[in-house]
Amino acid sequence: MSTISGESLLKQLNWRYATKKFDPARKIPLAVWSVLEEALILTPSSYGLQPWKFIVVTDQALKTRLRPASWNQAQVEDCSHLVVFTAKQDITETDVDRFIARIAEVRGVTAESLAGFRGFMVGDLVNGARHAIIHEWAARQTYIAMGNLLTSAAVLGIDACPFEGLEPAKYDEILGLKGSGFATVAACPLGYRGPDDKYASVPKVRFEAKDVIDHR
Repeated sequence: MSTISGESLLKQLNWRYATKKFDPARKIPLAVWSVLEEALILTPSSYGLQPWKFIVVTDQALKTRLRPASWNQAQVEDCSHLVVFTAKQDITETDVDRFIARIAEVRGVTAESLAGFRGFMVGDLVNGARHAIIHEWAARQTYIAMGNLLTSAAVLGIDACPFEGLEPAKYDEILGLKGSGFATVAACPLGYRGPDDKYASVPKVRFEAKDVIDHR
């Protein structure tokens, strides 16, 4: 059942842009932010494994520390909330078993009944060829989450600016991620655009549908 019209969705997607200047005085209300966090949690992932952790930074001093490690982008310091997307550095049988246990808990089934699914995941991600690039695999999953966050934010009228312009190792150090099993991939400041951000009114540039969509 649709709860938003196609026209409304496209209007919000046209409204959003990579915000260059946030209004540091405006903060996202808790109720709205809670919805965005739930949207992050609802993001789909390969196997449903969710090989990520989202670090939400609102502490002003911490945002200030992260700015130099973000190519000095002011959005990091001026936004309301900064989401840092981190990905698992490795996937082990323990990770798979944790997910299997969660499925059993939520769906009211036994872990034993999921043995086939468990074996398939272990065979692919732990013992298979994909394990050689497992962090890259996990990192790609985080971009699904970022896209989901951007669309959800746009629908709610929240501005955002996703970026990879950061120094992952420095982020990991500042956020205390070393030894956690997670590593920084990208980040996304969110908040409300500043009234003097000239890019807010610049026409959005996209190739025409015929250049990027191939119907077969």
